[in-house]
Amino acid sequence: MRVLVVGGYGLIGGYVLSRLHRQGHELVGAGREIRAAARRFPYARWVAADLAAMRRPEDWVPHLAGIDAVVNCAGALQDSPRDDLRAVHVDGALALYRACAAAGIRRVVHVSAAAVGAGRETAFNATKQAAEAALAQLDLDWAVLRPGLVLAPAAYGGTALLRGLAGCPGIIPAVHADSVVQLVSVEDVAEAAARAIDPAAPARIALDLMHPEPVRLAELLVALRGWLGLPPARVLRLPAGLARITAVASDAIARLGWRSPMRSTALAQLRMGIAGDGETWQRVLGLRPRSLAEMLAGWPSGVQERWFARLYFLKPLAFTALILFWLASGLIGVARLDQAAAVLRDAGVPAGLAAATVGAGSAVDLALAVLACFRRSAGPALLGMVAVSAAYLLGGTLLRPDLWADPLGPLVKVIPGAVLALAALAMLDER
Repeated sequence: MRVLVVGGYGLIGGYVLSRLHRQGHELVGAGREIRAAARRFPYARWVAADLAAMRRPEDWVPHLAGIDAVVNCAGALQDSPRDDLRAVHVDGALALYRACAAAGIRRVVHVSAAAVGAGRETAFNATKQAAEAALAQLDLDWAVLRPGLVLAPAAYGGTALLRGLAGCPGIIPAVHADSVVQLVSVEDVAEAAARAIDPAAPARIALDLMHPEPVRLAELLVALRGWLGLPPARVLRLPAGLARITAVASDAIARLGWRSPMRSTALAQLRMGIAGDGETWQRVLGLRPRSLAEMLAGWPSGVQERWFARLYFLKPLAFTALILFWLASGLIGVARLDQAAAVLRDAGVPAGLAAATVGAGSAVDLALAVLACFRRSAGPALLGMVAVSAAYLLGGTLLRPDLWADPLGPLVKVIPGAVLALAALAMLDER
């Protein structure tokens, strides 16, 4: 069949694409940012489609020509400048499904989430429920799949955070360590989606996708640490108040475009637990899910997994240090303008030009620090930091080569800025 996979470059969407490709389907991937996706999944044809912006059925008509089935894997965790839950989960998704009904595309698979029922009052839960209820009213052969806590060989989102916690030196810090979750392999989710698009598969059904055996968060973290090959460590149960503080801070930086897995919605879902019916989907789809032990046994960890886990929390520290470094550089230049300009005057630069050069450099430093705070502008800002560091290095060498006799000159001003910027640039992808 020709299958449209919306959100096809996310964790679940990527595995769904891979599974359908192995079955021989012709694939069309859709999403907001498709340039990297086209390189990662060259066997699919990619179209730019933003659920948040495409809220009318006619917006989807050009992308549905010749399509036999649709799998919607798109979703968001929390409202932010980059995400609108109502638009993504409800308005855009229903516009797509109504367009499918009008085009005669019967088979629609909607990937939702487990444990979004009544009594779990978050916008994530409310919009997921609204989408499922509205889809049920349409004349389509729909299937709603509700994965539990998804584990995968790849590190992604909240499960990447779990690896980071499991990899902490000496201890395993955990908030809500006794919360109960039911797990599912991303490969089993992809297999379920592949079976659900079959025209002969049961339709108009909603299935929880998860292993029936519940696991406590502390047990999961201990298992992940063993999988990483790290020495055993005790679980340090952190107070719930720390989770609230972390959530407030994570929600704040989300306004700058950084989608932390420690935002309030993620922590609320974890606190309430993730559970459901792990039996029915096995009977309906004829699929036996892998247990936690079977998942980890099938994904042998290597040096890259240990590196990722060990260095996971280095990223926010590196960005914080980087921003503070360039902020301090700019402020010091402003506060000590005369002393800094004197270095250039001693090299023969006219007094007025020396002062203007130091002032401009300080302004650039401050601008780079501010731009690095925003996810959208962080990449160009980091490249700018490397370029400015190189300019400082070259300018200092040409104008005052004697400064190299004092290693603190280049070491304090130039080298840390460049090294930190390069490290942060390597870690820029928040997934």
